[in-house]
Amino acid sequence: MLKVIIADDEDKICQLIYKLIDWDSLRMRVEAIAHNGVEAFELIQLHNPDIVITDIRMPGYDGLEFISKVKEYNESTQFIIISGYQQFEYAQKAIKYGVSDYLLKPIKKDELTAALTKMSNEYLERVELLSKEEQLRLSMKNNIKKLRLGLFSGVLFQKRMKDTTVDAVNEEYGYHLKEGLFQIITVKLDGIERSYSSNVTFLEEKIMKIIRNYFVDYCIDLESYFVNNICFCLLNYKTENKKQIRRQCKVLLDELQLQKEIFVNLEVTIGLGIAEEDISLIQDSYKSAVWAYEQRLVTGNNRVIEGEVIISTDLAESQLFYEFNRDMNAALERLDKEGVKASIRVLREGLKSRTETSGHEILQMAKEVCNIFLFSMRNNKLPILTGENFIDEFNVNADDMGSVNSLYQYLTDLIIACLEKVIEDKKLMDTKPIREAKQYMQSNYMKPITLDEVSYTVGFNATYFSSLFKKETGYTFLEYLSEVRINKAKELLKETNHSIAVICEQVGYSDLKHFSKIFTKYTNLKPNEYRKLYS
Repeated sequence: MLKVIIADDEDKICQLIYKLIDWDSLRMRVEAIAHNGVEAFELIQLHNPDIVITDIRMPGYDGLEFISKVKEYNESTQFIIISGYQQFEYAQKAIKYGVSDYLLKPIKKDELTAALTKMSNEYLERVELLSKEEQLRLSMKNNIKKLRLGLFSGVLFQKRMKDTTVDAVNEEYGYHLKEGLFQIITVKLDGIERSYSSNVTFLEEKIMKIIRNYFVDYCIDLESYFVNNICFCLLNYKTENKKQIRRQCKVLLDELQLQKEIFVNLEVTIGLGIAEEDISLIQDSYKSAVWAYEQRLVTGNNRVIEGEVIISTDLAESQLFYEFNRDMNAALERLDKEGVKASIRVLREGLKSRTETSGHEILQMAKEVCNIFLFSMRNNKLPILTGENFIDEFNVNADDMGSVNSLYQYLTDLIIACLEKVIEDKKLMDTKPIREAKQYMQSNYMKPITLDEVSYTVGFNATYFSSLFKKETGYTFLEYLSEVRINKAKELLKETNHSIAVICEQVGYSDLKHFSKIFTKYTNLKPNEYRKLYS
């Protein structure tokens, strides 16, 4: 028998927990009940329990301090925490200490039973007390689960559902589907940091349990699969249950929002794919369910959103996108961070002002901005130095942005971070090209050289080189070239008897009048006056 201790400062809660469960059927026995942390720890030292069910906040010891202290005493002790306390850090730390589950007040019998059943099975499996029949059953259950999930990862996500039949799915993936309706729903979580992987996994498992509890009585078969903070659920149910499934989604949303008591930044959106009568059309339900959760960018989170058939509005051909494309490319050519930010900001506000713009289109436009950025960088011979996973990184993280503003802020931050890296590396490399450009002009000033020619020689595009040259030297390309030519002309005027017309040609000017004008501008003297004064 597994030994259990219940700890809560409210005796009625302790009694409720004790009376809710058929302990014998779970091979468990409640050894003691405690009403504060000090008493609970003394009882744990006395009885050495396998499982402790405790409130996260109790007199004597803080709940987390209590868990930590018990773990130091006996690392194998398992915990279920009871909480009505709205603090993510508590859940985060509790999970870190190895808490098996958490339950929110008011406590529900089915949730507590499910948590204890799982712990009982894990314990028996761990100590090899399961009968061969039970071991075989658990092994088969695990294998069937993996087989069923293969329908998502290997078929649905890969768009290979065309011409699929119910019998084929049942046979190949271990389902029990029947004729009726087939629907994909999505449960999208926002506000959860993936860096806390143990917390994310913990929450995902809990949400899948809740989903099953809310739909199992109305479905012929169902399965759920979590990827990147999105739970994809395949529901198969009788046609007459369609309205009830819709009602259950609303109730499910309310239940999931209770998880904010622990994960305070959690936002939930449920997307309803279009229900299909033919399993081979489930891909269409999947697409519309994705469209639905993407629509939260427009409508906001914490709601149930009906999916729709995706209709293209040719937004990429609009004047808004044309102007963005033009301004963005110009800013990228100049490596102008503020110009890039302004371009994305104008696009964002333009999209928000269009009442007909869907969340799907807003996300697709953001992805198109990434493509434009990469193309412009490559076209201008400015390689992205963050590796080849730029698009993949954006696609994964973009799904975690629950609003237009957060999505386009992330997009801006990602592009600017890459741009800053390019600029930083350019600074390290730019001294040599500027020096080479100066040397080229000093050696070829007598020829009709151009900005494009010098830019090409040093390996830059003309727009970027012009901006860089001005920044590094304080001169424009033409100002520097003119100064080189005029300095050479001054030498020739002092050291030779060549005519001014000949000197004009020797320093790269073809028009004597223009040469005289430029010379006067730089010296405040006409060429003949300069010769009389300095020769």
